[in-house]
Amino acid sequence: MSKPESLEEFYKRKFSWLPENIRNDIGHFNMFDLESYSHGKQTTIPYRRRDFYKIMLVKGHGTVYYADQVIEVKKQALSFSNPLIPYKWEHHEELKGQYCIFNQHFMSNFGNISQYEIFQPTGNHIFELTDKQVKDIETVFQKMEKDFNSDYKYKYDSIRSQILELIHYSMKIQPNILTDRQPFNASHRISAMFTELLERQFPIEDNHPKLQVRSASDFAEQLNVHVNHLNRAVKESTGKTTTQVIAERLIQEAKVLLKHSQWNVGEIAFALGFTEIPHFNNFFKKHVGSTPLNFRNG
Repeated sequence: MSKPESLEEFYKRKFSWLPENIRNDIGHFNMFDLESYSHGKQTTIPYRRRDFYKIMLVKGHGTVYYADQVIEVKKQALSFSNPLIPYKWEHHEELKGQYCIFNQHFMSNFGNISQYEIFQPTGNHIFELTDKQVKDIETVFQKMEKDFNSDYKYKYDSIRSQILELIHYSMKIQPNILTDRQPFNASHRISAMFTELLERQFPIEDNHPKLQVRSASDFAEQLNVHVNHLNRAVKESTGKTTTQVIAERLIQEAKVLLKHSQWNVGEIAFALGFTEIPHFNNFFKKHVGSTPLNFRNG
């Protein structure tokens, strides 16, 4: 799979120019009106990862290819994309809306936004909206645009707050059941560290080293905890075993590579840490119900 699209590549592809502030001390932020058609022809977005974040309000019928998922947007939605997850939109009609892009450095003083479920591979990234919710989101984008075009000294702090407002608004639409559980404790901290260590090994790109940390005992050793302690923490926080969480993440990446890379099954198996192709085939069939080749050709 090709390397993530950089901010520079995005601007060259979309506009054939680079803004002066694309790399500066505060990070990069910009916003645009959505244009799904250019000169009467539908625009296409290649399926790939980007090395920046994007929040987009879309009005119109389309299909989103997101990691290993295919999501149909029937009328209107708010979408969140991040450097970990590849995606593309397929437009079935002219789309309208707005979007903003920013890099991690822009939000660095506001915490690590990648910890929010909407920016994680297993979270929800597309939120279908009611007409009332669209108006609420449009209001936030209007405030963001007003600040962006102003001379207000602290306008970027205000914009960062509006980005967080969009994040929390969406999470309240489909709240994660884990938010209703007990307050953050030692088990949740260990589980969060495990999740971060797991995600740090992805995405799988060209020249990516073979996964080294794959089993529950491997992760326990890296985190300097007993494997039983790790298993209890992950089970308490996610409701799943450590092995289940690891397997689900491996399967998700395997699906992406099978559908959107030129690698053969053996190369994919090796990149995911399997020493033998039959082992990978059996693993994939157990969790997906088909062999890797049948899934790729299906």
